[in-house]
Amino acid sequence: MRIFLVALKILLLIILLALLTFFTQVGGLILLLSFLSHKFINNRTESVFWRGFWKTSAFLVLYFFVNIALLPFAARAFNRVPMPVFSEPHVKPLRLPGCIFNRHYVRPEVRAAVIETAERMQKESPGVVIQYLDGAFPLINHFPLWPHRSHGDGKKLDIAFHYLDVKTKKPVVDAPSFLGYGISEKPRPGESDFPLICGTDGHWQYNILDEIIPQGNHKNFIFDSTRTALLVNKFAASKTIDRILIEPHLKTRLGITSKKIRFHGCRAIRHDDHIHVQMK
Repeated sequence: MRIFLVALKILLLIILLALLTFFTQVGGLILLLSFLSHKFINNRTESVFWRGFWKTSAFLVLYFFVNIALLPFAARAFNRVPMPVFSEPHVKPLRLPGCIFNRHYVRPEVRAAVIETAERMQKESPGVVIQYLDGAFPLINHFPLWPHRSHGDGKKLDIAFHYLDVKTKKPVVDAPSFLGYGISEKPRPGESDFPLICGTDGHWQYNILDEIIPQGNHKNFIFDSTRTALLVNKFAASKTIDRILIEPHLKTRLGITSKKIRFHGCRAIRHDDHIHVQMK
């Protein structure tokens, strides 16, 4: 029985390390480093509860210290910088957990292009905020960032659509999905319907997020086509941004004609819940 419990403990540790690495890139390594505090904690208390509490606290303190104080400097070796979290009034993360999980790193040129685009938008839509989603992890090129196929080099960044509050009809700095993805502006009758085409063609992953993300909050938001079109056109005018991905039916609906707008193909996931911008 003791051998079984030891084996189970090792298996659970391996799973935890794998999950932390998968979701945060550096969390598994930080967990291993936090083990250095365990002997000290064990010598200070015999309570199972307090040992667990202090060991978890040690990991969390070390995790946030590394992420805030060390990781931005380490990322420079891979030509990546974090997107602004609190420092820019008109550029913010849509969901803070994305930054806590280190999914907000990009090339310096992309960061500068987003900030510049936000500033240029103020002239036509004062107070508008660009809300970003996933960029890349801070270290190592081509490290997988699920569910994305191409966010491994820091050259890409996803941007949230703009919305209005359904009651006040005023702009909101928010989006219907708690994740930022998975609640889409679906094709209308007569519009091109690649979600249907790709799904029917066997590309199951294309619509997967819309199938697993709860849709109930969608009714509280109205898609702001005016500001979203302005957003796309401003990015298209940027010399840094080389390509923008969005569903074809939204390109048509928003009246966007830039040659930088591309279709991402059926092997990706649908792009009528966000905009994807990238540099060369």
